[in-house]
Amino acid sequence: MMKTTPICSIQGHQLRWSRMLVGLVKNRYGSALFGAHVQPTIFPIICSLMATENREKSDDGSDEEEYVLPQDTMLILQQFLREKASANRNTQDECFEENWQLSQFWYNESTKQAIASVVQSLQKSSAVPENTFRVALLSAPSVYKIVSEINANAMLFEFDERFSCHGHHFHQYDYNRADEMNYLDEFRESFDLIIADPPFLSEECIEKMGIMMKKIAKPNCKLLLCSGAVVHDWAKKYIGVTMCEFQPEHERNLGNEFRSYANFDLDSIIKKNLPS
Repeated sequence: MMKTTPICSIQGHQLRWSRMLVGLVKNRYGSALFGAHVQPTIFPIICSLMATENREKSDDGSDEEEYVLPQDTMLILQQFLREKASANRNTQDECFEENWQLSQFWYNESTKQAIASVVQSLQKSSAVPENTFRVALLSAPSVYKIVSEINANAMLFEFDERFSCHGHHFHQYDYNRADEMNYLDEFRESFDLIIADPPFLSEECIEKMGIMMKKIAKPNCKLLLCSGAVVHDWAKKYIGVTMCEFQPEHERNLGNEFRSYANFDLDSIIKKNLPS
């Protein structure tokens, strides 16, 4: 008889297979591997493999059933999950889909390149040595990869914990906590450049983002805000930035007009770096 590995014991027959499979992956391999971007791929594989499962009565003859997978099937599943985790680490944010419930919209390639050119120019022209120049990205995960290739000290502040794959360069934060007295104190006056893309086009959100940006900014810190045109007055009032000509664009067309705001001459830097 083929040697099998127990998965879990389930009382009765009413629990759907899907719940059991979700529990299996989360309990054995961690919830981080079972995000929305992984689930659709894992399910067909596991369900296919489950065709070979054996149901064995418990030794006491009770109605409780033990669901098992053959050992070779478990090895295949484990290998798949290892490869998926490795792919997540290697591709980083590129493997993550936008989560619209978190108001995530990724920039297109030209916008990423433009922002990267700004980082590079400011880093080179700064009085701060390049190896200590620090960049903070607030709710702007889609530019982390390209910015981190220029600035090794780049830090991503993001609510979405999928981006914890960036290790110590990731800090999970919530703009709603901006009013808390000691919130983000460990980053007080730490950054030379802050790039922020607030998740919502509301006065409350812009105000709270402003509180956090001012807390973590060094004196003379450069501030770049990418948000809707409707936040123009709030951006100036709470963050101290003014509207620029540069218009960030996204991979998907948004209904709101999107603009950039800065406390430095953003447009001159971008125009200077445009390909001739």
